[in-house]
Amino acid sequence: MTKVPFNLLLDTPIEASEPIASERVVKGLPKAGSLAALTNDEQGFHVGQWVSDVGAWRVDYSEDELCVILAGSGRLIGDDGSELPFKTGSAFVIPRGFQGIWETFERVRKIYASAE
Repeated sequence: MTKVPFNLLLDTPIEASEPIASERVVKGLPKAGSLAALTNDEQGFHVGQWVSDVGAWRVDYSEDELCVILAGSGRLIGDDGSELPFKTGSAFVIPRGFQGIWETFERVRKIYASAE
C-alpha cells in the first residue's frame, strides 16, 4: 500500500461541543472538540487539530504532545508551580507525566501530534 502525505485543512470548522468532565473543571464551563488527521493506534501516534472554549481544567498527560497554537491564548500551570503562557504562533511540547491545569483565555485552536 502506498503512503501519501495528507493536508491538515486548517480552515475546516471544528465545533467545541464536548464538555470537559466536570470533576476536572477548575473554572468556567469549557468545551472542546477535535478533528483527527492521522490515528496510528499500533504505534501510539496521533495527529490532528483541537479547539477549546474559555475555561480551566486539570490535565494529566500520559503521552508526549507537540502543540502548535493556530489561534487564541492561554497557559499551562504545572503542579510544581511552573507556568507556560501561549498565544497564536506558539509551539511547545508537553511531556508525558505533566500534571497541572490547562487554562484557555480566548478560544484556542491547535495542531497536535502526540506519541503514547
